Amino acid sequence: MTSIQESRNGTRQGPVERVGRFVESEPVQKVIIALVVINAIILGLETVPPVFEAYGRILVFLDQTILAVFVAEILAKLAWRRHRFFLNGWNLFDFVIVGIALVPASGGLSVLRALRILRAFRLISAVPQMRRVVGALFSAIPGIMSVGAIIMLIFYVSAVLATSFFGPKFPEWFGGLGESFYTLFQVMTLESWSMGIVRPVMAEYPLAWVFFVPFILITSFAVLNLFIGIIVDAMQSQHEEEEEHIQQGMEKLLREQRDEIRALREDMAKLREAVEERRANGRAD
Repeated sequence: MTSIQESRNGTRQGPVERVGRFVESEPVQKVIIALVVINAIILGLETVPPVFEAYGRILVFLDQTILAVFVAEILAKLAWRRHRFFLNGWNLFDFVIVGIALVPASGGLSVLRALRILRAFRLISAVPQMRRVVGALFSAIPGIMSVGAIIMLIFYVSAVLATSFFGPKFPEWFGGLGESFYTLFQVMTLESWSMGIVRPVMAEYPLAWVFFVPFILITSFAVLNLFIGIIVDAMQSQHEEEEEHIQQGMEKLLREQRDEIRALREDMAKLREAVEERRANGRAD
């Protein structure tokens, strides 16, 4: 079907397009995923002194070889997509990650050598499920910012109150706005909040639980669950959009196939008419 359509349109795939389609094909992308995982393991092994002393040359060689494969992949996509390559956010992400590894790790840029592990983040762009999660997170940013503004307001009001209530006797925890912010953040995470902070405060202020218990209920169990709800809703919405996109693609493909079949039928009908006309002319002769 594809070859027929190409012949009708008068177009043929050039070598650059064939290489580009090959690089973006599913089997090649699975190989890329495997190489990303292997590269992450190699970079981790390089941080183990005994392993690096024994197999350092092999690890460096494998790292450079895998990097060369990544560069070849990016160049193939650039040659095919050209400027359209940078219109895809995931392509731009891969370009930056691989580009960091190509910067000479010398002088003031020696810190970039440690950033080679960022190549492991290519799994996000290579694995569709991870892309879906990250896409949901980005789509949920407006809702997350709204919830974040609410929780910051709660923290600010609570920090001012805590500084006023408990600051005189517990300056290390509530001596200022900054100290109160940090202490309340610890309380929100439920890290040693009872024996470490609240009970010592209650020893001096018996009614301190009236402040801390509602704060924990609001921040730890109510507001933070809103973040989860927003993200889950965003993932559900994105899943529905993907299903709708797939459905539209299938409908488009079916329409193209119907048009192709209709065109073939018309060609066959014209061919039969031409054959019958030739037969009729032959009989007349």
